[in-house]
Amino acid sequence: MLQTYVRPSRDLRNNYAEIARLVRENNQVIITNQGRGESVLISMEEYARYEEYLHTRYVERMLAEAEQQANDPATQWIGHEELWKRLREKHEL
Repeated sequence: MLQTYVRPSRDLRNNYAEIARLVRENNQVIITNQGRGESVLISMEEYARYEEYLHTRYVERMLAEAEQQANDPATQWIGHEELWKRLREKHEL
């Protein structure tokens, strides 16, 4: 089960092997500096899941905005040929 540990920043230098073991075991380690939380260490797998989560949320938000814009009666639509013409002009193709 995921646990969160709090360790002072000096432990990164003095007890790195122990902190690395905690992270490898899918725990979170909060690093403090002068008693205040400064950063969080997580495993690479957990970081990858977090990045995927953020990407999914971003795509969902962009799709919702596009749907809202598509449903807006004031939205002006252009045809396929006009779209390609504008893209070529913009990117000098």
